[in-house]
Amino acid sequence: MLKGIPKIIPPELLKVLCEMGHGDRLCIADGNFPSASMGKDAIVIRMDGHGVPEILDAILTLFPLDAYVDRPATLMRLMDRDVGRVETPIWEEYAAIIERHDPRGKAAMGNIDRFDFYDEAKKCYCIIATGESAIYANIMLQKGVI
Repeated sequence: MLKGIPKIIPPELLKVLCEMGHGDRLCIADGNFPSASMGKDAIVIRMDGHGVPEILDAILTLFPLDAYVDRPATLMRLMDRDVGRVETPIWEEYAAIIERHDPRGKAAMGNIDRFDFYDEAKKCYCIIATGESAIYANIMLQKGVI
């Protein structure tokens, strides 16, 4: 046992977070995200019994966001056909979580188109596959320095 490590963080993820360096990215993926196919060149960690917000909060207790980029937390932008039809209240949860861990708060969040998100996810060091049922709940984080 270690002190100060959130209980939700499995040993494999703790090892990965330690291995990651400044500028490396990880993706916390919702249950619909194609984690296995996107993560062919990444470490894929399954955390099916958990949602993205609780994992995000736990990771940010250990993991500084990159201060050298404007938006180190990246969301998947709504597809045109979903704009005005799909709500994303989980994004406000993310903003509140980030604000607890980074002084930029919501300003640290940006978004990119779906297929650009997929391309960027393929470059991530790690993809965490969750059981999150909210749609558009994927988030990428870029690691900073301590």
